[in-house]
Order: sequence, then structure tokens, then C-alpha cells
Amino acid sequence: MFTGLVEEIGYIKAMKKGSNSIRLMVAANKIMDDVKLGDSIATNGICLTVVDFDSKSFSADVMPETMNRSSFHKQKEGSRVNLERALRVGDRMGGHMVSGHIDGVGEIISQTKDDNAIWVSISAPKNILKYVIEKGSIAIDGISLTVAYVDENQFKVSIIPLTQDDTTLISKKIGSQVNLECDMTAKYIEKFMFHKDDEKKESNISMDFLKENGFF
Repeated sequence: MFTGLVEEIGYIKAMKKGSNSIRLMVAANKIMDDVKLGDSIATNGICLTVVDFDSKSFSADVMPETMNRSSFHKQKEGSRVNLERALRVGDRMGGHMVSGHIDGVGEIISQTKDDNAIWVSISAPKNILKYVIEKGSIAIDGISLTVAYVDENQFKVSIIPLTQDDTTLISKKIGSQVNLECDMTAKYIEKFMFHKDDEKKESNISMDFLKENGFF
């Protein structure tokens, strides 16, 4: 489990490609202080397991399921990546609950400066946008961000200077793909609302009920 607060930017030092998989070596500094074999590290928002490491890098395997759902097939040696170690019990929860399990990819369609902030617009498939709500949370390449606008084709986030400096998002070009993970709460609510039992009876929980009881 992660928070979406990026600890540092690393880069892909080496890639060994299979038919639909990758063995990555990622160069890093800060996060290597206490790394152990088997640790989880969010790499552009994807939970990867450390299979080898030294003082300046770690290696991890990216399996076909992850390749199919993420933008990793677009990465190459030298690509910069957002890195975050797994949340520890007792840590402050500054972002939101991020699993590191990617729902899919979006595409950056515009970047617009607004005083000290930069608006980033991202198009996404409908099966992702249905979970995105204004003022809700979303993880973009592992960055916990607040949705400021959403319609049936896109959503927008506003990036503060600190996030501009400490993550890779602003350095991406128009047309670049980004990994998206929706707030898991929305998916659980959908499951509870529309799950049917053996008699095919629908849940009595409705959107109005949830809003009246403070869920939105």
C-alpha cells in the first residue's frame, strides 16, 4: 500500500525484455537506504517487487498483466520514473490510499500555466472516467492528485510548484501516456451497489442514499 507521495525520481538503468515482460533495473538514491529483498516499490504508480538490489539500484520483474494495463511498454533505458516505498504502520497519510494496481492508461492532451500552478488535462477510457469525481483523488504515474474537473472524455488536475519539481508529470509531452489508478473506494461502492445475490436481487443502496449519508 502507498500514499501517492513521490519520494524521489529515479531512472531506468537497464531493461531486459521478454516477449511481453520486462526485467527492470532502476537507479535510485533516497529509497535505497533501507531496501530489502521482496520489498514493494511503486514505480510510476506500479507496485513492483524488489528481486535484486545494490546501494544505488534495484531490479524488478514486470509481468504481462502489468504490461497490458500500463504504459511500461513505452518506457526505455534512461526514462525517469516516480518512486515511492510502501507505507509503514504509523506513517503519516498525506496523500490517499494507493494500491499500486493500475486500472489503465490515460493520455496527456494539454498543459496550461495558471499563475504558479499548471493545469494538466488527461483523456481516459470511459471504464476509468466512471470512477473519477470532481474533488476526488486519483493516482497519475503514482502521484496522488485531486481532480479539479471531469467530463465524459477527460479530467483535469492542477499541479502545484512542489509537485512540478519533485515528479515527472510536467516533463511529459502532449500525447504521452500515464498510468492511472482510481480511488479504490469508488470501485467498492460500485460492487456493493450492483452486486446481485443468487436470487438476482439488486442492493437497496442507491447513489442518493450514499450522498445523504456523507459518502460524496
